[in-house]
Amino acid sequence: MKKILVILTGMLGLSLMGSMLSLIASRSKTMKKMFLILAGMLSLSLNSYAENPLWLEGKTQDSYEITVYRSASCGCCKGWISHLKDHNFSVKDVVVNDVNPHKTRLGVPTQAASCHTAEVNGKVIEGHVPAQDIKRLLATENDIRLLAVPGMPSGGPGMDMTGAPKNAFTVFSVDSQNQVNSYKQYKDY
Repeated sequence: MKKILVILTGMLGLSLMGSMLSLIASRSKTMKKMFLILAGMLSLSLNSYAENPLWLEGKTQDSYEITVYRSASCGCCKGWISHLKDHNFSVKDVVVNDVNPHKTRLGVPTQAASCHTAEVNGKVIEGHVPAQDIKRLLATENDIRLLAVPGMPSGGPGMDMTGAPKNAFTVFSVDSQNQVNSYKQYKDY
């Protein structure tokens, strides 16, 4: 049912946008504003229905407070925050002009950098780390100080828009001695 809704929403939105494009060429600024609002609403509605069911697996009732530092302009960060909320995280969303000072303060290696950085229970989370992996980290006794998914791999939580390729990616861990290990690999998901 969800997929049918996405397809119908997309078809309706594309049809409306096509009609609007022809009108915009000869109309006022008001028409242009209406088109931009419609396009924005369509993109938001498509993104909200585009989750990969894999990212909902392993959901538990455990709840943690997490602080996320992100840029206002980054849509995938918003998608990742929604993913965290789906897994019962209580998210403090901190919008900043520059995330890099937070990365530096928290000891995120340059090679591990992504678009957003988070703190939860004394641990650092960098990038599109699945909520299931964060909860597994927090539920076990360990020496890990950071989990990271470098870059922005297509298909990961927050990057799983409809039609997006599902690229393989690795969640890396960094311990208190700065030893880097593979925490979890995602292939063929």
